[in-house]
Amino acid sequence: MASTDELACTYAALILADDQVTVTDDKIKTILKAAGVNVEPYWPEEKKEEKKEESEESDDDMGFGLFD
Repeated sequence: MASTDELACTYAALILADDQVTVTDDKIKTILKAAGVNVEPYWPEEKKEEKKEESEESDDDMGFGLFD
């Protein structure tokens, strides 16, 4: 089951989306403040960029392509 904080943020986002307003953190905070709901802030972890390894084998290396 979702926590009270999660539900409050979800409902705030639904209200904004229903009114066709862009959902931003500031607008969610405004709705939560008007409703008298205090929500703990959430700080996501830093994204780690994944290195994509290039395939060692390619059609160019073999001298022919898929449609040759």
